[in-house]
Amino acid sequence: MVREELCGIVASNLMLRDLGERECSLFLEHGRPRRAKQGAFLFHQGEPAELFYILIEGQVKLTQVTPSGDQVILQIVGPGGGIGIIVALGEMDYPGSAEALEDCLDYSWDRETARRLMLQVPQLALNGMELVAKRFANLQARYQEVATQRVEQRVAITLLRLVRQFGKREEEGVQIDMALSRQDLAEMTGTNFYNVSRILNKWEQNDIVGLGRKRVVIKNAHVLVVIAEGIS
Repeated sequence: MVREELCGIVASNLMLRDLGERECSLFLEHGRPRRAKQGAFLFHQGEPAELFYILIEGQVKLTQVTPSGDQVILQIVGPGGGIGIIVALGEMDYPGSAEALEDCLDYSWDRETARRLMLQVPQLALNGMELVAKRFANLQARYQEVATQRVEQRVAITLLRLVRQFGKREEEGVQIDMALSRQDLAEMTGTNFYNVSRILNKWEQNDIVGLGRKRVVIKNAHVLVVIAEGIS
């Protein structure tokens, strides 16, 4: 990967918003590249948070095990996404685990390096706080979805969210360009495998989605939006 392309991916992260080319280059120079094989963990829930990551290639799944022992998927991160920003803002443990869904390349910054860069470039600190605020707002929205919306709505909202992040247009419709199992969808929506299977099978019969092995194609996005908004 050429440096210009690498800088472009890193600069797309909210952490580097409103920074000039010199500041972006300074930030990148202090990062350490690392490759992770599919199935490898960047970190595990409960480990001391030591590194902040920006993903360059691949996809990473962020999960959390609840006190009752259930696993939930918090987020799927693609290129340009940041992981573990709490490292730079406080001495904490990782609240979840990060697993590579495919072979990945990331850049990482340790706590002291990230803090030193924030002192040199205050906009980094402001961006970091905004990033944490957005994550908190997203978690609140997810909690509200689980508490107030029907399962079918939650599945529709989640698919539309993934389309915005990983959608790839093809002849049949818009494919969610990632391996996506029914169990994954269940963990994203606070339900179980059987509910997700029932809903997806019904939508496939009604030509709203197309299904394959860990593959979902959105064939009628308008109907999916109607379901997500609770109109039907």
